[in-house]
Amino acid sequence: MTSRYLVEFDHSKLTAYETDFLIVGSGIAGLYTALKAVAYGRVTILTKRKVSDSNTQLAQGGIAAAIGRRDSPTLHLQDTLTAGAGLNDISAVKVMVSEGPGRVEELIQMGTQFDTVEGALALTREGAHSRRRILHASGDATGEEIRRSLLDQCRKHKDINILEDTQVSDILLNRQGQCFGVVAWHAEKGLHSFYSAVTVLATGGNGQLYKYSTNPEVTTGDGIAAAFRAGAELMDLEFIQFHPTALTKEGIPPFLISEAVRGEGAQLLNSEGIRFMPKYHQLAELAPRDVVALAIWKEMMNTGAPSVFLDLSTIKSNDFASRFPVIYKTCRSFGINVPEEKIPVAPAAHYLMGGVRTDINGRTNIARLFACGEAACNGVHGANRLASNSLLEGLVFGSHIVEAARPWLKEKPDYCLETLSTGSAIYDTLPTGEAPWEADEVAQRIQKVMWESVGLWRSSDTLEKAAQELEIVDLQQASRGNVSRAFEAANMLLLGKLTVRAAELRKESRGGHYRVDEPESKSLWLRHIVQVL
Repeated sequence: MTSRYLVEFDHSKLTAYETDFLIVGSGIAGLYTALKAVAYGRVTILTKRKVSDSNTQLAQGGIAAAIGRRDSPTLHLQDTLTAGAGLNDISAVKVMVSEGPGRVEELIQMGTQFDTVEGALALTREGAHSRRRILHASGDATGEEIRRSLLDQCRKHKDINILEDTQVSDILLNRQGQCFGVVAWHAEKGLHSFYSAVTVLATGGNGQLYKYSTNPEVTTGDGIAAAFRAGAELMDLEFIQFHPTALTKEGIPPFLISEAVRGEGAQLLNSEGIRFMPKYHQLAELAPRDVVALAIWKEMMNTGAPSVFLDLSTIKSNDFASRFPVIYKTCRSFGINVPEEKIPVAPAAHYLMGGVRTDINGRTNIARLFACGEAACNGVHGANRLASNSLLEGLVFGSHIVEAARPWLKEKPDYCLETLSTGSAIYDTLPTGEAPWEADEVAQRIQKVMWESVGLWRSSDTLEKAAQELEIVDLQQASRGNVSRAFEAANMLLLGKLTVRAAELRKESRGGHYRVDEPESKSLWLRHIVQVL
């Protein structure tokens, strides 16, 4: 049985703060939603670490929008559906691609400085896109530039309050089953409450479930796990996108090498120096991400090598340094002399297509609780996200949430906590911190299990092994560690188990879910797996 809360608390004794819109997360989805919401009330943004710690800041490739003369929302829709392998919600895709150009124009009006060529917006191409439709900024620092402009706008509003180092523990429900805020942890303030008329989860995905990930350390699925414990529906957790090309070198964490590098002509070679992608897909290096990632993994298995290589010789030296300055500087800092030297790359966990189930307006099955960005799942990405659609999704559906949430502002929710039985928490008391490494050891154990048994290749045997190993993980060991890391470990364990369950149920291969014992896609499985407490 899943416990309702992470830790026992006396609701009546917690210091409480009140706001109209409570937004959990400071990536593009959270910041943009805040800017839309402030027109109708006070907004409080909570972020677990610093406001810069999100996947948005790390997004290199860019943001997709059909703004080119030879492009159209229809073509963008078709590419999104092809990548999604039959599981996209077409209505959600239509909303995203049709509203996308307008949202990009809005970013420009807010001060986002996209790269241009002779006065026109520069567009590049990425995998599975039929047109050059990817806008980028400062070469390969698109996410950081968008975050900067949105944050600058948020800081101009006196009614937007941003609180850093505030980690959400759980979602508060009243006796009517409505969300009225969250409980959060702060190292100095301890546990405290935030009451709100509307709560929006924009906490990102769960990439840190895996030993090798392109995601920042904060992406441990906290908001998704808290939503599940509160009774929210989760959908499509089996669909994990592994980015094909993460820099792989002993002693350093995986570093994303943007798909746009392949869009500009770079080729993939195996350890024997042979280009291999043309034999796997007609689009070669520009095939959908799931296809490229699996092809790389197969080449690594066949040759016994720890990586393949990205050959940049088709890109001029000066062009590479100016087009991809972050990648250029990072590789050189690790002793890789790009673009003359090939980059060793391998797949790493990158993006969760699933999340808290919502409609196209961000509504969950819990009244007053909404979700957007990677934490949410409205079916827009299907079984595999099309490159550079993630930033666009955060903008488009964040706007819809505010309009759908406005009626809830007319009346405050009841702030009286739901009735609970005793023993409803994972930890009886706050973790002690006496052995700070203990919680980290638990988290690392979960990451190892997920990487080895629930990664790119899955089977009935590996999933059964993962289920058994996760079942015996002792969270009480984590209770002797750091509070924040103990909370993360509990969330990771819950989501790990739910991911294994979904992957075992889906007896086929599709998009970001590949089973060696069920290698074909089946029409029977043109449906979603929804899990609820």
